Amino acid sequence: MLKLFYAPGSCSLASHIALEEVGADYEARRVDFLRAEQNKRDYLAINPKGRVPALVTDRGIITETPAILTYVAQAYPDARLAPFNDAFAFARIQSFLGYLSSTVHVAHAHGRRGARWADDPASHEAMRRKVAVNMWACFDLIERTMLEGPFVMGEAYSIADPYLFTIACWLESDGVDPSGFPKLLDHRERMTARLAVARVLADL
Repeated sequence: MLKLFYAPGSCSLASHIALEEVGADYEARRVDFLRAEQNKRDYLAINPKGRVPALVTDRGIITETPAILTYVAQAYPDARLAPFNDAFAFARIQSFLGYLSSTVHVAHAHGRRGARWADDPASHEAMRRKVAVNMWACFDLIERTMLEGPFVMGEAYSIADPYLFTIACWLESDGVDPSGFPKLLDHRERMTARLAVARVLADL
């Protein structure tokens, strides 16, 4: 059985949704960030990075959201969550996952974890002030050039969708009004209506 280590409000939601979507036999293990469980010895033995998600498989442990999402899609091909028979289409999905993880998620993190990049508290405050601007710019680009609609890659639901949904749910807390992103709001509504998403959110 697969074992997913997750924390509410984190990017692990994307992997959680994907596992539920494909009907995987898995166990979800909550990591309590308020008690700093991610930094304790037991969890660091699973993921030395001290972050979530981490997916325990019968062959070892996988970390990083894009890797876990891709693993789920490949391990459960009948769910058709990625176009593995089309090199270009699959590369486009990978490009989108990469943008979310390397740019959008980092823009969000600057508002909460500035100590990763600077020691001066004044620098942390400067980073927090910049978050809304940067997140708006990221989602403006997504709205205009990446989100085809109704799902990220068009008509077909894919591993890109739970990841976008997860990060899009952070917009309001980052000070961004999403009303200017109609395709994004439609996507968020479609995702919320999916049974897999509802089941995961109900258990958090």
